[in-house]
Amino acid sequence: MGNLLISEPPLQVLPSLAVRVGLKEAIVLQQFHYWLQRSGNNRDGYKWVYNSYDEWHKQFPFFSKVTLRRTINSLEKQGYLVSGNYNKAGFDKTKWYRIDYQRLSKACDQNDHTRCSNCSHAGDQNEQTNTNRLPEITTETTKENSAAVAAPSSIESEFEEIWSAYPSKKGKKQAFNHYKAWRKKSAKHSNDYLFNRLKLYKQYISQNKDWYRPMDGSTWFNGRFDDEYQVSTEQKHEGREYWTGG
Repeated sequence: MGNLLISEPPLQVLPSLAVRVGLKEAIVLQQFHYWLQRSGNNRDGYKWVYNSYDEWHKQFPFFSKVTLRRTINSLEKQGYLVSGNYNKAGFDKTKWYRIDYQRLSKACDQNDHTRCSNCSHAGDQNEQTNTNRLPEITTETTKENSAAVAAPSSIESEFEEIWSAYPSKKGKKQAFNHYKAWRKKSAKHSNDYLFNRLKLYKQYISQNKDWYRPMDGSTWFNGRFDDEYQVSTEQKHEGREYWTGG
């Protein structure tokens, strides 16, 4: 088991950053910051990095591709990652990313300002670099620059995954308490199950958006994700599907 202990440069994450943005998000954001410091891709006054999800996944083998995609999307929704498209070919949809260091700095608590600002200043756009182009990321590069074992996932970061996708942002604190209680009841209670239920619920909302509004998160996470929703698999026509849940 000794080969699973740290014997290579670890991927470091500040606990204060993990609390602020989520554990998975902090791990990904730190690695993006690492490559931005070495990037020579300057557009519109900022440094950018780009890669396919398959290539990004090589740097985070401890995440599934679905989890990695959700984590990056979460960082975009929170405003810490900004995406763009500077590809020469119009058909190339590869996303380019930069970190909004100003937003990240403002998000820090006053007590954590010094530690968090280290990350912000390190990514200052005035920083000079001799790198002409971001090198292609390979498994070998990943082994040199990232940890082989991720920090244990936390229930907070897993809640943030599903919360970032929920359509109403009211009642977050109560929603989290309900979520924790539900997760502790059974090992079968997982985010995958909730994402499947949320997908169905969003379909219901979309098909009835002329009269139905999403319930507060505190309500949905309090077991209402198991309500029955009638959704049509075809284009909506005359008549409405009605919510039959209690």
